Amino acid sequence: MTIEPMATNIKSWYSGKNVFITGGSGFLGICLLEKLLRTIPDIGTIYLLLRPKRGKEINQRLEEIKKNLVFEKLFETTSVDEAFKNVKCVAGDVGQPDLGLSPEDRKMLKDNVNVIFHSAATLDFAESLKTTVDINLLGTRRCLQLGKECTNLKVFIHVSSAYVNSWALVTEEIVYPLKQDVEKLIKLTETLSSEELESQTPEILGDHPNTYTITKQMAEHEVQACQDLFPCTIVRPSMIIGAWKEPIPGWTISKNGAQGFLMGAAKGVVRRLPVGKEIIYDNIPVDIVVNELIAAGFHAAVTEAKEVQVYHCTSSTCNPFRWATVEDKVNVYLHRYPLKSAVWYPHLKFLPTLTWFKFSAIFVHIIPAMFLDLLTRIFGGRPILVKLHNNISSSLDRLSSFIFTEWKFHNDKTMALQKWLKPEDQKDFNLDISELLWIDYFEDLTKGARRYLNKENMKNIEAARGKDTLLMVFHLILQGVIYCMVWYTIATCSGLSMTSTAFIVPLTIFLCSYI
Repeated sequence: MTIEPMATNIKSWYSGKNVFITGGSGFLGICLLEKLLRTIPDIGTIYLLLRPKRGKEINQRLEEIKKNLVFEKLFETTSVDEAFKNVKCVAGDVGQPDLGLSPEDRKMLKDNVNVIFHSAATLDFAESLKTTVDINLLGTRRCLQLGKECTNLKVFIHVSSAYVNSWALVTEEIVYPLKQDVEKLIKLTETLSSEELESQTPEILGDHPNTYTITKQMAEHEVQACQDLFPCTIVRPSMIIGAWKEPIPGWTISKNGAQGFLMGAAKGVVRRLPVGKEIIYDNIPVDIVVNELIAAGFHAAVTEAKEVQVYHCTSSTCNPFRWATVEDKVNVYLHRYPLKSAVWYPHLKFLPTLTWFKFSAIFVHIIPAMFLDLLTRIFGGRPILVKLHNNISSSLDRLSSFIFTEWKFHNDKTMALQKWLKPEDQKDFNLDISELLWIDYFEDLTKGARRYLNKENMKNIEAARGKDTLLMVFHLILQGVIYCMVWYTIATCSGLSMTSTAFIVPLTIFLCSYI
């Protein structure tokens, strides 16, 4: 792909532009907001579409957003009020007709918005088809309708997913043809009962593994249909994980993917993980995704693109990640940055099949969880571990088609976009992850999971390391007790002496190494 050089840079182009963001309180959206505020201080008004929930009005939700530690670096150089002076929250919901906007707010957006970042979506693979159609597909249609009504829209940036064409193990940066009729599907969700729709869902999905991928693919076609009306671009990230460099290495608020497993492993409650150690898993840091959204929108706008461009924001073809790369380091990091709140000695082990994992989980997850939940009940607490592991098991069942499948997403257009940027933009809005070292990155991700997911800062690290040592002693003692109990039980049941059955101990240790 050849891209002609441009005459301006990213910061100067976004200067004074009014931006509308959907999904602004989510993992990606809040990181996008932070990047815009920190790197383009003279940007125009940023409108955040926020949905009132849990009895909280949108202004209360905005105050909660301001407290997120993602803004820590920004607030080193400016006050909260100064940083957010041009951020305006707008009540609405992509799942509602006309985005749930009041007539006054809609007019305000139509008159002022120059850039739309549409990142709102439901990411739940188990969500019903009706809900995903309403949010992922119709939500995109509603945002595009707003774009059509805007008097001075410069660009529409749509966040898709690298997995929207997951029936193909190797994909390019193009919009693939649909195999289903969009209007027919919408009609089905409107006319069928929940039970009828659920029974027909497998047939409707066809080659798609879940309702998420089919509705996100259809949403891409909604964007493509508007390419003659205003510049559009589609960015397809793979599994978005914690920040590589910005604003803080390891920052995350998402519990999906590797960071979620590290969160549970640090507690000592997640001890096994079903993965193909040599399979390429496509992970991409959230700050790279944010950079690509900003850069892709900039390119489409300044070139006045008449054809939607698709960018894979991925790692599989340029810096592939394999769990084997970090297998020897994960537990080192877990004990280098332990939790004071850990409930048992952390040790994460990778297993090659889902069946193997479920068998092992009986002994290392479920039984210990039942015991710890019982103790929690006795001392008046709220037992959650059995429920947690049941949820993990259900999630893994839904993700089974993803866990042991290798995809390769070609990202030639992304690499061309990086080269097209001016040198200062290549630095400030970097898209190239070729220099990312996964071993070093996972150390930052472990620290990030500790601080941002498990809510423990480095002030208690020495106390946490002391507890980690104590938990190790308890862990070794418990293992010794279990081995001795097995030895004694077998000797007693067989009528043989303890000496003659001494081989049971190393045999038990050997067998347990496979659990």
